[in-house]
Parts: sequence; C-alpha cells; structure tokens
Amino acid sequence: MNPRFALLLLSSLCAPALADEGMWTPSQLPQLAGPLRSAGLELDATQLSRLEDYPLGAVVSLGGCTGSFASDAGLVVTNHHCAYGSIQYNSTSERNLLTLGFHAKAQADELPAAPGSRIFVTVATTDVTDRVIDRRTARLAGRARTLAIEDHEKQLVAECERDKGHRCNVVAFHGGLEYRLVRQLEIRDVRLVHAPPEGVGKFGGDTDNWMWPRHTGDFTFYRAYVGKDGKPADFSRDNVPYRPRLHLKLAPAGIKEGDFVMVAGYPGRTNRHRLASEVGYTFERAYPEFVGLATTQLAVIDNATKGRDAAALKYASTVASLHNTLKNRQGMIASYRQTDLLDRKQQELRELKAWVQADAERTQRFAGDIEAVEAVIAERQAVARREFLLGPSTPRLLGASRTLYRLANEKQKPADSARKPAFQSRNWPRIRQGLEAVDRRYDEQVDKALAAHFLNDYLALPAEQQNKAFLAALGVRRGMTPADIDSRLTALYQGSRLGIAEDRLAWLERDVDAFKRSNDTFIRAAVALYDDDRVREDQDDELDGKLQRAYANYMRALIAWKDSRGEPVYPDANGTLRITYGKVAGRTAGNADGVAWTAFTSLRGIAAKHTGTGEFDAPDNQLAAIKAGVFGAYEDPQLGSVPVNFLSTLDITGGNSGSPVLNARGELVGLAFDGTLDAVLSDWDFNPATTRTIAVDLRYVLWQLQVVDKADALLREMGVP
Repeated sequence: MNPRFALLLLSSLCAPALADEGMWTPSQLPQLAGPLRSAGLELDATQLSRLEDYPLGAVVSLGGCTGSFASDAGLVVTNHHCAYGSIQYNSTSERNLLTLGFHAKAQADELPAAPGSRIFVTVATTDVTDRVIDRRTARLAGRARTLAIEDHEKQLVAECERDKGHRCNVVAFHGGLEYRLVRQLEIRDVRLVHAPPEGVGKFGGDTDNWMWPRHTGDFTFYRAYVGKDGKPADFSRDNVPYRPRLHLKLAPAGIKEGDFVMVAGYPGRTNRHRLASEVGYTFERAYPEFVGLATTQLAVIDNATKGRDAAALKYASTVASLHNTLKNRQGMIASYRQTDLLDRKQQELRELKAWVQADAERTQRFAGDIEAVEAVIAERQAVARREFLLGPSTPRLLGASRTLYRLANEKQKPADSARKPAFQSRNWPRIRQGLEAVDRRYDEQVDKALAAHFLNDYLALPAEQQNKAFLAALGVRRGMTPADIDSRLTALYQGSRLGIAEDRLAWLERDVDAFKRSNDTFIRAAVALYDDDRVREDQDDELDGKLQRAYANYMRALIAWKDSRGEPVYPDANGTLRITYGKVAGRTAGNADGVAWTAFTSLRGIAAKHTGTGEFDAPDNQLAAIKAGVFGAYEDPQLGSVPVNFLSTLDITGGNSGSPVLNARGELVGLAFDGTLDAVLSDWDFNPATTRTIAVDLRYVLWQLQVVDKADALLREMGVP
C-alpha cells in the first residue's frame, strides 16, 4: 500500500466507528480486518483487497453503473435502469421491449447493446502521483500546470494501453492530491440477454423512485463477448462469450434482518470534503436551477411528443434519466434545508484555518492555498452561472458538428501524444458509436422545441452574460421574437443533412478544408465557433491548473488537521472500485410519528399497488403467480411470501447501481439500485440514522425468472437447480 494511503487509513481507524460510513478502496481492506470481522464478515479481509481474487474479480464497471459476472460464460447481472438505454435502443413502435420485456432463448437471439456499451474488468491500480506531479510540474501554475499534468497522464495511458484490449485511465483522489492509474480489460461486444417487462423492472416508476416501501424488479442480464482468440473485439456474429476467471456464487437461501452485507462497486461521486462555499453554491443556486431546467425540459419533451409514439420512444431513456435526477436533486434540497450542513462546513473551515495559523510552519505550508482555493472556486462558479443555459440552448446536431470539426483538427496533429485526450485514436470508436446512436434517440421536432425554448431564455439574459460567438453562429440576436427564433432554427435544421446517419458518419473521414468549404448550416456554425471554443477551453485550463494546485494542498491540510483530531478521512467516490459494508436493517428515525420501515417488502405489495395502468401495471402472468401463491423455493417463512426489495445501512451513491450485494461469505444476495429520498444528502453529509440502500432481493430475481418468465436455461447457466 502507498504510504500516503496507509496514513490516511490509520487516521480513520483511530477514530470511533461511524456506523457504516465509508466507501473503501480495496487496498484499505486488510487494515479494516478487525471492524469487518466484528461486523460479521466470514472471508479473510485480505482476500477482499485483491482484484484477482474472489469476489472482486467478478465485479465489473459498465461505465456509469456496476455489474457482476453471474456465470462462467460471460453473463453479467445489473440493474434494469442501467440497461434501459439498450432496451430502448432495440425497441420499435411495433416491438416495444420496454413494455414487453426481452428474453433470448439462445445465445444467437441475444441483441447488441446500445452503441458504446462497455464492460470493464479492473485488472490493476497503481499509485502514479509522483509521475503526474513531478518536481517540474509542482512548480507550475495555471494552464501550464494543467497541460503538464495532461501530458503525463497521456504518457501513462499510452504505456498502459500497449497491452491491447485494455482501457487505462489516470484518476485523481482528494482533489488532485493523489493519482492512480487504473487498468481495465475493455469488452466492446455487449449483448442484451434478458430484461423483465417495464411493469417489473420499473414498477412504481417515478412515484416510487427514491421511496420506501419499494417493489421494483430492477434487474437485467447482459453477456460479454470477445473474439475467438479470447481478446476484446468489436461486435461480430463470430465472437464467442467471454470466459471470466471468476463469477459470483448465488445465495438463493437469502438473508434476514441484522445480517452482514457488503457492496463492491463503482460509486461515481461524493462530496463530503467540499468547502462551505461549494456547499452553499450547490444547494442555494446550482441544484434549484437544475430543478427548474429539468422540469421545463420534461414539459417541452412531453408536449413535443404528444400523439407521436415513435418520438416518445426515442426519448424514453432521456426522460427516465431526467426524472431520476430531478427527484434526487429535489430530495437533496429538501434534506439540506432541514440540516445545519452549511453552518458546520463554515465552522470546520474556521477551525482548520485557526489550526493552520497556530503554527508558523503550517501557516507557511497551507495558508496561501486555503485562501487561493476559495478564490478559484468563486471564479469557477461565475463561469458556471454564465454558461448554465448554453447546453440546453444548443441543438444536438450543432453539438455533433462541433465534435466532428474538432476531431478533424486533432487528426491533423502528427501523433496521438499531441492530441487532446478525448480526441486521441483510442476514443475514435466511441465518437463513431455516439454518432451512430443519434438516430435512435433524436427527433428533430423535439430537439428544435428544446433549443427554441432555451434560446428564448438565453437571449433574455444581460448582454454581458451571453456568448456573442454562439449567438452569431446560430444567427440569432437580442430582440428577436419567439417567432423569429423559430424561423431561424427551422432554417438551420433544413439546411443540414447531419440528421441523416450516412451523411453524418461521412464527416468522420473528412479533413479541415472540407469543413471550411461546406454549406451545411450546422457544420458552418461549428467552424464559426471553433476559435471561440478554443479560447474558452484555454480559460478553463487556466482555472483547472490553479484549482488543482490549491485544492490538493487544501486537502493535505484538511487531512493533517483531522488526523491530529483522530477523525476519519477516506477518499470521496470518484468512479473507482470501492467496498462498503453494513447490515440489513429497517429504520424508524426521521419518519412520520409512529411509522417504521421494515427491512423487507414482498410480493403482496406488488398486488396491493397494482392498478393496471401507468407506473403500477404489473404483468398478468406475474399477478396470477402471486395470487396462486406459487412461490417455489424462494418463500421467506417469516414473510409468508417472496421478498422483493430490502433495506440496508450500506453507503452507496450513483454508479453503484447494479452493484452486487454480498453476504458474509461473498455470495450474491441482491442488487443495489436506489436510496431513500430523505437520505440522498448522504453524497454530501452522511447520516447513519437515515441513510439506507434499497436493493432487489436475489430471491425475487430468481422467482421472476423461474415462475413468471420461464427462463430455465438462464437459471441453469447460473447454477440454480
């Protein structure tokens, strides 16, 4: 273990246990052996730290969600909502798989996942801090520092990816105080195997989202495919199922309240070490503004798709994502307003500054950067405020044309090492796949309605807050009426052929001169914006360099101060593999007077909630099995039914969706998929009394597969008798 991480962990273990808080890196697990054993773990904690060992070797990233191998033939189990885009991508008005569900009776029937879908198997993580921030880079500031860090990261990635078939990334910890190189096997041929109907996988819809009690069958199965040589390959009917070294063992006997559980997964982002100014800006401006924006986007999409089923289907995944994030942000704002989080953060900063100023050496080492980080954060927030409406005001095809033109410019450079990371050759397939996917998730009428609405809002801003180059490229200006804007947008859309897949993809092979000669309206707009885009990128690089230097030293001071107080400091989530542990538990704290949440829900709740329409429309064959009491081997005697969802004290966040919930022996007992609305603030402020993870119980998954879906071959593949 790197000594710096060992010191961080030591400080956390010296403090009193804070319930089940903490998303631990695998390398930290051996030092947690005592607490883990006391909590109920039956495995050796050292085993949990090894990526090549069971169970971590079976846990994979889906690039935004988590999954795990469930058989030796590359079968991957994850959440229904994680595969929602792939289900939607394969749906048509005539064969809507979202509504019907999907089951491949044989491997030949499995469907390609949405373009760009990936399964990442983490092979190794290496501390590379000293290579990213070498002595020369440590003396740099601003844009020069950003570019130096970028060059070092590109070198590390290039070296790592000489091992073909792997994807490598340099990931920052503690605001740029530490860097690790993560090497992952990148499986590019991903196929949809089984998805329950929406009346199972999304039962309760937005009404039940982030709520308890819950009765959602949030599970789906993918399969990983590789070339006949066993190495990652693009989609081909000649490919064969990937053979993982490890896959999870199932525990069909299930769990009970009080049992030890743990999650291994890829949590995306937590913000528990943020400054008070970041907390205040987020909850008093950024999140409320997002709520207004998302609410409007949903209303515009709904209005523009009325009576057009094909268009509504194209935006189903977008709408589901907007609803999910919207409810999350609303819950965070409501929870924040009931806490003293901002006061505590302000007090923490005052105490940190006092500790720094109490010692001359600490003052010299930390004081300047603590002041600097607050100033740079204020600059960054000012930029975010100015650009808030730019994204939703941008037609999607303009975004595509800007990507294409930037790619053409980057391809002119002599080598990958000179190109910006997003446009290196390693990312060209992803760019193509993103452009290919446009057809299934784009409708001109909807896109134009969204751009028109937000352009009207953008033009109402003070002139100094507007991007003049952006407005000029679109041909719009202050004082235009909504009818004028609509007319201008109509001309832009009619003057472009980027909505045609063949024409759009052809631009991937064209050079810069071809772009400059083009009469395509969106291509011309992208060319007109190019210089201004680069100026703004340089300004961002300048801010990033200042922020990295100041934030890293601020975090160094924070860690040293908390270490002196014996308080825990663990890295915020950043998309890398983590383990958290806890127990199956309901809760009473924070609920209405006299109301308690039990740890499990059952099939009875599905029948009780079923209305036959909308979000609570369970399939007829499922309801018939529930009514007949056909529970098979999955009945919980205490419930007198099959458990559907359960609560635990596990500490998770976005990115953990689909994470395997494991018992004390590392066997699969469920899939994490949600939290509770009054506890989503845990991304910023962990509260052990309220924080609960919602998981779908494995017994419900197996019952649905066996009794309702008759997926016998799938069950046999997973070793279920």
